[in-house]
Amino acid sequence: MPLIHLVFGPQGAGKSTYAAALAERERGVVLAIDPWMQGLFGPDLPRPISLPWVMERVGRCEARIWQTARDVAARGVPVVLDLGFMRRADRTRVAEQARQAGLPVQAHWVSADAATRRARVMARNQTRGGTFAFEVSPAMFDAMEARFEAPDDRELAAAIVHQG
Repeated sequence: MPLIHLVFGPQGAGKSTYAAALAERERGVVLAIDPWMQGLFGPDLPRPISLPWVMERVGRCEARIWQTARDVAARGVPVVLDLGFMRRADRTRVAEQARQAGLPVQAHWVSADAATRRARVMARNQTRGGTFAFEVSPAMFDAMEARFEAPDDRELAAAIVHQG
């Protein structure tokens, strides 16, 4: 049975780059939150950005992405979930959903120091390269940084660790 790979880490850590390389190695499919959010809700994004507005839509996207991931994996294709997984409860919930569906799970922790991550995000805003989905302001970076829950020792022990 193919794995469900959960790629998680703070913003700017290199999750999307890592997820793409992992999917290539595993001959799997990446399902990432940013393109879904940009494609479905980007044109409607309120100004200024409302975190509750965004998070409600993230929840909707994640539910659809999970259903797609489950169906793809059940057909024998590895799935790499690049959903950020900002909170420990989100990581635990999706891992449990996979186990209940009879699908094995492997977590991947991707990290880098805060200064590097901030610089990457600000540079991505300017270059709008392959991993760009939407602009992240310094205030948005700070808000998401405060929201992120780092893995505890138990999570780290079960994860593949990658310094991005």
